[in-house]
Amino acid sequence: MECTHLDTIADVEPSAQGCEDCLRIGGHWVHLRMCQSCGHVGCCDNSPGKHATAHFHASQHPLIRSFEPGEEWFWCYVDDVAFELDVPPGPSHP
Repeated sequence: MECTHLDTIADVEPSAQGCEDCLRIGGHWVHLRMCQSCGHVGCCDNSPGKHATAHFHASQHPLIRSFEPGEEWFWCYVDDVAFELDVPPGPSHP
């Protein structure tokens, strides 16, 4: 299966250097993901808040990209598929 939402990738800046929702409520995260439609940085599904997935459900923005140093993969929630693209490295948290 392949992602049918590549046209939703925008040139976005990260909304924060950590999970923006965890930072607001004093939570913690395991790994970070960045929405490719708006730049929202949220935590992964192994984190207590699962804020990246919550952002998808609230916004319907289909694609995230890893916000971890050295990771260049994308995930499409709608098509349920992980993939990589031949594009320059994305931003990551420090």
